Amino acid sequence: MTPADSGDTRDRIVRAAAGLLEREGREAVSTRAVSAAAGVQAPTLYRIFGDMTGLLDAVTAYGFEQYLCGKQTLNETDDPVADLRRGWDQHVEFGLTRPAFYVLMYGNARAAGASPAGRDATAILRRLLGRVAATGRLTMSVERAAEFTHATAVGVVLTLIAAPDAERDLSLSELARESVLRTVVAGTADPPAVAADPVATQAGALREALRTADDGAGVLTGAERALLEQWLDRLAGR
Repeated sequence: MTPADSGDTRDRIVRAAAGLLEREGREAVSTRAVSAAAGVQAPTLYRIFGDMTGLLDAVTAYGFEQYLCGKQTLNETDDPVADLRRGWDQHVEFGLTRPAFYVLMYGNARAAGASPAGRDATAILRRLLGRVAATGRLTMSVERAAEFTHATAVGVVLTLIAAPDAERDLSLSELARESVLRTVVAGTADPPAVAADPVATQAGALREALRTADDGAGVLTGAERALLEQWLDRLAGR
């Protein structure tokens, strides 16, 4: 089998497993069912993926690639907070329209972290929050805001997925989204849910300016820049 043939077979198996996952749920993704759906023998599956864990890792990566396709269609505007809202809503929509994928993706942190598309999806959230930080409106460090936003969004989606259709309250997503924004973005509530710390917000803005600017050659040494970034991260997260 040529490398191209091997790649085609791998892709066919992953797509077959993904189809079973979406149509029938995780329990349907068995060695026998996937092999039959892909038109291969079970030994081929084990040769390519090692075991079922390896196959599910590949399906997780495929799910993030599908998720990323949607994220990349969202053009950024000059309003980073509005972009953050739209990103949240798209995340929730993906989870509710492809629940089996979502549960697999966000219940498999190891595979998500190993997937380039999974890391890219995380980077999109971080970039959105970095743009807010650059305006001086983020009330905490970008890293902490990203963790808080991600954890809340995933919790909301998993809660909605678990609820029977008749009892699913979609307003929960909007409530959680606005609660997150009131917490991490200054000026989105009156009175603010979290008082903006001027030192923290300005440190976050400067940290993002450093992150996106040139390397400052001739101004700071590498060691000096690293130390400054460490101090700014600490101040932004205080």
